[in-house]
Amino acid sequence: MQYNTQQKRMPLPEYGRSIQNMVDYALTIQDRAERQRCANTIINIMGNMFPHLRDVPDFKHKLWDHLAIMSGFELDIDYPYEIIRKDNLVTRPEHIPYSTARMRYRHYGHTLEILIKKAIEFPEGNEKRNLIALICNHMKKDYMAWNKDTVDDRKIAEDLYELSDGKLQMTDDIIRLMAERLSQNYRPKMNYNNNRQNNKRRY
Repeated sequence: MQYNTQQKRMPLPEYGRSIQNMVDYALTIQDRAERQRCANTIINIMGNMFPHLRDVPDFKHKLWDHLAIMSGFELDIDYPYEIIRKDNLVTRPEHIPYSTARMRYRHYGHTLEILIKKAIEFPEGNEKRNLIALICNHMKKDYMAWNKDTVDDRKIAEDLYELSDGKLQMTDDIIRLMAERLSQNYRPKMNYNNNRQNNKRRY
């Protein structure tokens, strides 16, 4: 018995061993016209394997690319498209550099530091106060997720002052707005068991 581990490695295993065997057979055909007909038949079979992709742009082009890959770029036929080049298969993607931005407090994240900079630029007024309250509530949530404990408002006030270079402060007015925002977003949980019992009593 010949196991898959002992067989020839398939460049595109998603098409299966049967399709690869067809491609290998096409490589042995001496007559060019017959070899072309065989290639066209293989493409049709490959396309029928993925009918849900027929409307995808360049689907047919990709099939011919895959045929070339499975043949090791040795199938001498007239391709209807300019197929992918062999050297492009080993081209490495461009290096994506990591962000070098330094965060003073990682548990708050870089996005919050951007929000603080935006809040500093806002003109004084109700909109700015509400934004600061939103930032402070978000800082409390992030701090508790990191510390797994409660956090005092004084700690948030100190961190806000430091992150804003002293330009933003948690005043009594901000603390009031923070509480208002939390109460607006808080929805008490419904006691479904009590509701069911009350409904039963009605009927």
